[in-house]
Amino acid sequence: MLTESSLRPLIDHPERTLVLCLCADWCGTCRDYRPGFDALAARCPDCDFVWADLEDDAEWIGEFDVEDFPTLLIQQNEQVLSYGVLLPHVSHLEKLLESLSRMSESERASWIASPEHAPWQTSMNWRAQLRDLLDK
Repeated sequence: MLTESSLRPLIDHPERTLVLCLCADWCGTCRDYRPGFDALAARCPDCDFVWADLEDDAEWIGEFDVEDFPTLLIQQNEQVLSYGVLLPHVSHLEKLLESLSRMSESERASWIASPEHAPWQTSMNWRAQLRDLLDK
């Protein structure tokens, strides 16, 4: 379960890439995905990997639109780089993280400003939501 002490570093160090997996304990696909997610987290010590259960961690999750599992959010600083359902194979997440990390600043700016990704910058900015919750 997520706690204030486990979440505070996520807003105190926004330069680190945040990888948030939204799942549910009752979901077999999520339970099968978790070991690979945790293993990828161990291989990527420069990123913050967070596993959030939609029911147990609801107070921290907010109103994210989750259509299927696993739903992943990738954020760096205030920029939401990716949000949505990925096939439940950690290799897909690993490739996505690699491609996002190779983007130049201009490519990243175009990516987040695109019509598909621009709305995420306000509605899916989890760090901003956490900051609001933790600073109350």
